Amino acid sequence: IIGGIITQDQVQDIQNSGHAPGDASESAIIANLPPGNYTAIVRGVNNTTGVALVEAYDLH
Repeated sequence: IIGGIITQDQVQDIQNSGHAPGDASESAIIANLPPGNYTAIVRGVNNTTGVALVEAYDLH
């Protein structure tokens, strides 16, 4: 992650995690984060608006 942006193709890592989304309209990322508080900013294509649900899981 550079500046909070995912910069690598994570498809294989996500599939191997056993937590890959079951629907093509869902997205996922894997990030190694130290303990703390975080803010997620979600944007649609071309900055469109909508509804987002952000969930975080400890995979270890």
